[in-house]
Amino acid sequence: MPTRADYTPPTTRLERATGVTDGSGNVTFTWPAGAFSAPPVVTIGVQGTSVFRSHSITANTATATTVNVLAAAGVTLLGIGVLAVGAPASGVTVHAHAAAP
Repeated sequence: MPTRADYTPPTTRLERATGVTDGSGNVTFTWPAGAFSAPPVVTIGVQGTSVFRSHSITANTATATTVNVLAAAGVTLLGIGVLAVGAPASGVTVHAHAAAP
């Protein structure tokens, strides 16, 4: 880091990956060896359609991150729109960005 008034931003390791969910709605992203010394901070993006989809990170280590995706259809009950119970969403494209903590 320079001693002058110039600012040098710290370098942060960033990895990106894309995967498709299996029949159980899971996708696992394996990070390159040595990329992270601790579990990374992971953000998830799910490519969607008109169906409501939710995702959760079910496991996160320095070497891999597992994401589960559920899909739920909208149901109208007494004129009020509600979501049905989620079911595993297979074949969904999931994008992950992982940054060193």
